[in-house]
Amino acid sequence: MVLIKENWVFVETDLQKINPVTYQLITKMKQISHDPVVAVLIEKTDANLETELAEYGPDKILLIKDDQLVDGDDLELTDALNKLIQKQGTPNTFIFPATVVGRSVAPRLQARLRTGLTADCLDLKFEGDLLIQTKPSYGDNIMCEITIPNHHPQMATARPNVFAAEKQTNPDLKVEEISQLDWEKDSKLEIKSQVLPPKTSDDITQAKRIVALGRGDKTDAGITVANKLAQKLHATVGVTRPLTDLDQYTINEQIGQSGQTVAPELLVNLGVSGAVQYTAGIANAKVVVSANTDENAQIFKYSDYYFVGNALEFSRALEAIL
Repeated sequence: MVLIKENWVFVETDLQKINPVTYQLITKMKQISHDPVVAVLIEKTDANLETELAEYGPDKILLIKDDQLVDGDDLELTDALNKLIQKQGTPNTFIFPATVVGRSVAPRLQARLRTGLTADCLDLKFEGDLLIQTKPSYGDNIMCEITIPNHHPQMATARPNVFAAEKQTNPDLKVEEISQLDWEKDSKLEIKSQVLPPKTSDDITQAKRIVALGRGDKTDAGITVANKLAQKLHATVGVTRPLTDLDQYTINEQIGQSGQTVAPELLVNLGVSGAVQYTAGIANAKVVVSANTDENAQIFKYSDYYFVGNALEFSRALEAIL
């Protein structure tokens, strides 16, 4: 298969809207790549998402207008992307967001292409054409640099919110529409409709301010005061994994390695100990304030300001003066 000097980014869409993590990946690849950055967009025939996508400066958009494929399942998307590579050539790299969709489609495509894939990267850089993929390992206690020197495309998924999205104009942008892809229909599964899941809170991955509850504040009183504090701060409430056992919280509100990666301007941690799986998700928070009764709590190492004491009393006092 012909190797082409391009670096591809998969454009994830949810109900005809581009997932913001796509813009983060395009911006990062534009910063580190000396070869053209190509966005692979699948959309309905009457959609025009390429206009929005162009604001982030890709060098080229491979546009697939297909009403059936937009609503296709993971196997159909995998087959379509495989056929796209057979048609266009093998790119140097192919980057996916580490989302539910990306984590499903990327490894399926990797298996078909018989190449390598690094999952959940926190950083990417090039040494020549070789992509250096940095990811945490051993419970986020060490950072590994992984390369795929002998196979193409070099594939990776990158976590949302570890890179910043920046708009930029690219006057040399090319849009190439792909037709007759002839992807294989999955006869075992048919998606009849797609609906948004019940929304229990604002999207925590996009929140500018977050009040995070940990096991140390897992009481009815603690949750009530935290919600009041969040309202005063115009913040979104997030939780650590143990609180997802409660009915009102799901993985959508969970912060950390197995939940969501966040990058708020202000993060207030209440009763959060600072386990590595949690701190892996807050590395890009701007200002971190924490309250915990344990003066040796790990979360204090990641905090700009901290209070040693009862988190409920702290949040109640802070809420009162706002």
